[in-house]
Amino acid sequence: MADVHNPATRSKNMRAIGTQNTAIEKRLSALLSDAGFPFTVQDATLPGKPDFVLEDNRCILFTHGCFWHHHNCYLFKVPETRTDFWLGKIGKNVERDARDIALLEAQGWRVMVVWECALRGRQKLSDTALKERLEEWICAGVGSAQIDTQGIAAMSATSPHHTISR
Repeated sequence: MADVHNPATRSKNMRAIGTQNTAIEKRLSALLSDAGFPFTVQDATLPGKPDFVLEDNRCILFTHGCFWHHHNCYLFKVPETRTDFWLGKIGKNVERDARDIALLEAQGWRVMVVWECALRGRQKLSDTALKERLEEWICAGVGSAQIDTQGIAAMSATSPHHTISR
């Protein structure tokens, strides 16, 4: 199927996608604040410029868009036009994510990836469910993990996109 937009319109639309203070970041920020966790945002001194840093708990939280970071869920669709370009671009994001997470873990941080599908869409988790999982992980003090529509799962250090267990 051909793209419904001409190249100039598609380019304009793609440039308009924000990289910070997104809707999913705002939702996560509200949940962390409601739970009473102090945090800083977009810390450029750390690998990957994490979305949220919880210094007191040595925790890093990333909000990852399912398309841009290739999450295996209903929100990720392989583009039908310029497929090689998009898969290459997304593949580089996945490689960078794995590198940044490994660097953060080597510095003693625990890392949580909260996937877009857990925060918005038809299968999103409720605020209560999301907050419970965040509190559980933050307070437990062990391992890196991810949250998606299935809940919380351990995360492999080499690939944040594949769970070790559910």
